[in-house]
Order: sequence, then structure tokens, then C-alpha cells
Amino acid sequence: MDNLTHSLVGALLGQAGLKKKTGLAMPALIIGANLPDVDAACFFWLEGQEHLGFRRGITHGPPALVLLPLILAGLLWGYDRWQTKRGKRPEGRLPVHFGWLYALSFIGCLTHPALDWLNVYGVRFLEPFSSQWFYGDTLFIIDVWLWALMGFATWDSLRREKQGGDWMKPARVAVAVSLAYIGMNGWISKGSAYAAHDLLIGVGVTDTEIIANPLPLIFWQREVIVGKDGYWGKFHDNPGNHDTITDLANFCELNDVRLAEERRANPELDAFLFWTRAPFAERAEDGSVLLRDARFYDPRARDRFSVALPDVKCEPLNQEHSGG
Repeated sequence: MDNLTHSLVGALLGQAGLKKKTGLAMPALIIGANLPDVDAACFFWLEGQEHLGFRRGITHGPPALVLLPLILAGLLWGYDRWQTKRGKRPEGRLPVHFGWLYALSFIGCLTHPALDWLNVYGVRFLEPFSSQWFYGDTLFIIDVWLWALMGFATWDSLRREKQGGDWMKPARVAVAVSLAYIGMNGWISKGSAYAAHDLLIGVGVTDTEIIANPLPLIFWQREVIVGKDGYWGKFHDNPGNHDTITDLANFCELNDVRLAEERRANPELDAFLFWTRAPFAERAEDGSVLLRDARFYDPRARDRFSVALPDVKCEPLNQEHSGG
């Protein structure tokens, strides 16, 4: 998910009462909720699409989720000591307890991969022990409805706290409603996927990948994409309303032997193939191959989530496909 969502989750947990456990609890929760995204620093040394093979991996796995909170807690504890020595420590700050700082930093960090799992991009929970990707297919990566809910609840909680009211209630209600909203979206995605599966089975199509891709704003709808072996198509609408599938692109054959050769000499291609969940080859304007991923296909944005293979000639996909 986006970093505003991660930050609001940390803030809500603090306003739900956790910030009373120790001084600097809010920084521990909010920074901790964003900390696994330290892997974004890879953009400074990786080229092109190489970041796809690095992001949402090692900093989202078990060792990092233990070590990153420890580093954050140590820095916050040291900051409190530094302010105390300089006589700059705020009088209203609660005593800082290192154990609680670590616990809250850990909780904040845990929320990060949990939220990242909810979209179709995926996350590698088990790095470095396993590089398996996990996908929740539940929320769009930026959910404005969660922004509105959590943002308003955080503001209302802070307002009530300033006025001496029951400031924990809005945050706790928002946490509960957010969980219910996520659960509802998971149910919608499952329903769309099951409907697509039933329709495909009805026309004799089996052993195919089905991805219920959440859409921005209209959270109740899904772009259902289906395919395998280099072919991907999508339903016009949620399965059940229409039973035809539209091809995503002008496909080329995915030549596994040629890709393996290119992969050894092309770090971008290697990273892309490691990351991709729904790969296909599209014919570029010059007749070469453009490798894409069906989850993030946009014919107008050829440089985003794609790898050009200018030395590979596009060969038409060697099979017939129909939408049922």
C-alpha cells in the first residue's frame, strides 16, 4: 500500500491507546509502519526494472521485521537521551521505556507487509528463507476510502484528546471498520474469482490463472484477468454480467529457451521474470518483443512494468484463444 495508508495505520494504533505505553510511542508506530519501505533506496543503485526483483522482499521478511524495529527503538531511545542531556526534552513526554519502544516499533513494522499483501503486487513474506510471492488481491494499492476513514478518525481522535473527551473511541471504531472493509473487499474478490472460474469451467477452460484486480475508487468492482502460457485476457465486467473475454494485447510467443538466454545477460529481464505473476509478450511497433505483466497492463505506458527485448522478433502466439 501507499505510505499515507501505512502512516495512518500507525497513527490510529497510537490513538487507540498504544501511545500511552511509553514516550515517543507515536514515532515508533508511524515510522515503524513505514520502515520496511527502506528498500526504496534501491532506486539509487538499480537500473530500469531491476527494482522489481528487490522491492517487497528482504526488508519485508522475518529477520528484517525483528532487526528494523530494534534499530528504530534504539534510535528513538538515544534521541530521548540526547534531548535530556541538552535540556530540550519536552516536559509533557512520558518516560521512555525501551521494551515498549521495541514492541510498538515491531507492531508498526508488522502492519506493513500485512497491508502490502492486500493488493495484486504481492510481497515476499519469507525472505531470505523463501522467495515465494504472496498475493491478497483485496485492495487497490491506493484506497481513498481507507484514507477518508482513517484520516477522519485520526483527526477526530486528536480533536477529542485536545478537548479532554474520549479520544480513543474514534480510533478503535475506525480500526474495527477498516478491518470489516478489508474483509468485505476480500469477499468481493473471492466472489469475482469464483464466478470467473465457474464460467471458464463451463466452456471447457481449465488450469488457468485468475486474478481479481481491485479498481481505484469503485472498490465494489474487479477487473478479472485470466490466462496462462503467455496469453492473458479480461472480462468486460465482473464475471456473471458478461461472459466474453477481451484479449489484452497483440501477443507474441513466449519463447522460454530464448528468454533463458536473454535473462543471463539482461539484469532487467532477470528481475522482471522473478517478479512477474502474469507475463506475456507484446508486439512492439518495430516488430520486436515487449515483455509485460497483465496485472499492470497499460498500452499507453510502455516503460512501466515492462522490459523491451529489441533483439527478439515477435512471433505470433502459437494457439487459438476465445472468450467463451
